[in-house]
Amino acid sequence: MRRLALEAGDAIMEIYNGPDFEVKTKADASPVTAADEAADAIISTGLRAAFPDVTLITEEQAESHALKGSEFLIVDPLDGTKEFVHRRGDFTVNIAYVVNGTPIRGIVYAPAKQRLFYTDSEGQSLEETGPFEIGKIGARQHISVAVPNPESLRVVASKSHRDETTDAYIAKYSVSDLKSAGSSLKFCLIATGEADLYPRAGRTMEWDTAAGHAVLSGAGGTVVRFEDLAPLTYGKPGYENPYFIAYSEGVNLQKS
Repeated sequence: MRRLALEAGDAIMEIYNGPDFEVKTKADASPVTAADEAADAIISTGLRAAFPDVTLITEEQAESHALKGSEFLIVDPLDGTKEFVHRRGDFTVNIAYVVNGTPIRGIVYAPAKQRLFYTDSEGQSLEETGPFEIGKIGARQHISVAVPNPESLRVVASKSHRDETTDAYIAKYSVSDLKSAGSSLKFCLIATGEADLYPRAGRTMEWDTAAGHAVLSGAGGTVVRFEDLAPLTYGKPGYENPYFIAYSEGVNLQKS
């Protein structure tokens, strides 16, 4: 998964750093570029070769969205296409492995930010520091969530999808720092202890969240449903998520 994420990141950055690229619109009105498609081809080909018997769900292959399995791989080859299109850098490559509704392994690579997060063979989360070589693992360290100060929470929210519901929920807390970030990086900022809370009141799909969820879980964090604070699970109809909250253990969660 690490190798495929890095290879996909190289393909994405070649387009990102090149001349203007075409932005097409998918059936659900979301944007897609040649970078999404190139990254998807690299990752899906590699995963099918490595895991031929495991169901593969990928955002860019609509026919895969009808597949089901108690174990499956789920991929967003370029999460944060809007950030990519506007050349803002907050986009990621996401690959996750889900077993019985839980993402137990995941990798999140932000090629423009040069940040790479993944779970190890035990499910513990690491951050590897660059430069990243496909054939050689570099310096890395285990990451863990911070112990939050309830009087001074650090909140991260979507850069492109903030709304009144999210702002009203954030207002329930004593917040000392509110930052915006794109894509699945928000999960990783909690996993590294750089933030404490990420509420999301808006439409997301499982391929948007599974890899970041795995990284956060492996660092001691949790993701729950917004409406009832029950664990967020995977393999739902249509692979669509409800609203959710990602947070560091120790946050005194408020109900919506």
